[in-house]
Amino acid sequence: MPKYNRNFDLTLSDIDLIEAALNVVKRDLSLGREGSRALLPQTDDENHVHEIDDLLGRLHNQKIFFRPSDEPYVSG
Repeated sequence: MPKYNRNFDLTLSDIDLIEAALNVVKRDLSLGREGSRALLPQTDDENHVHEIDDLLGRLHNQKIFFRPSDEPYVSG
């Protein structure tokens, strides 16, 4: 039985491209366009929008956002 590759060599632009593609597929599914459903793997529950939201959330949570360290940070 084959094993999964646990080492990935992705650049930041690769992650951005994946994120953009997921957003496009999610938009198409939300608008009822059935062409993008054919691109997705078959699952039992067919709740692809929820799975895409979960994956986008995990990608977002792995990002480290810049905050200046030499002066007090004021958001907004």
